[in-house]
Amino acid sequence: MAKFYDEIPPQLMEWILKQQMFWVATAALQGDGHVNVSPKATPNCFHIESATRVWYEDLTGSGIETISHMRQPGNGRITILFNAFEGPPRILRLWGTGTVYEFGTPEYDYFIPASTRKAGSRAVIVIDVHKVGTSCGFGVPLYKFETHRTMLERWCDQMEGFDRLNGGAESQQNAIVKDPRGIKSWWTVENLASFDGLPGLRSAHDSSIPPISTFDKKA
Repeated sequence: MAKFYDEIPPQLMEWILKQQMFWVATAALQGDGHVNVSPKATPNCFHIESATRVWYEDLTGSGIETISHMRQPGNGRITILFNAFEGPPRILRLWGTGTVYEFGTPEYDYFIPASTRKAGSRAVIVIDVHKVGTSCGFGVPLYKFETHRTMLERWCDQMEGFDRLNGGAESQQNAIVKDPRGIKSWWTVENLASFDGLPGLRSAHDSSIPPISTFDKKA
């Protein structure tokens, strides 16, 4: 029942883009390091660039495990998991190596210009896929999708509003002045290191670029 491919077949690309959520799994290299699994369900945050390259928009959270694991020397391992919750059963995994581009960098802007950026977006995770696997999914229950939550983007947009008001002001020491209520202050406190002490964000928290997004406050 399991099938493996060296790249994403066209029929599976179409199926992937119809799914409402996916999971990201990474792990630190050291034997006692944490294994991390994170659900992702923000609409239109997962993209297929080619049969061997995908990327997703990484939104703000309380942890920074995925980014830290991507950047650990000799690491970069990542698995993306999709499940069919409606229709015929299926599990799909993408195995690959990830690269991180943070908010405020030219590479980030290439993938996510301000005109498409989601509130709370802190990085792009680009994955070079080296193996694709599908399996039966017979043990996955059926669920009926209702709607996406807007709480995360709303919360992030509120914090980003303080950074937009600040406008990337700099102190006499040429360091940006961060509003303690803003998202860059949150990144500084919560997103600079993983549970295992691995480095997380490097530059987004110190970027002078105001965080502009497409979030609709009326949503």
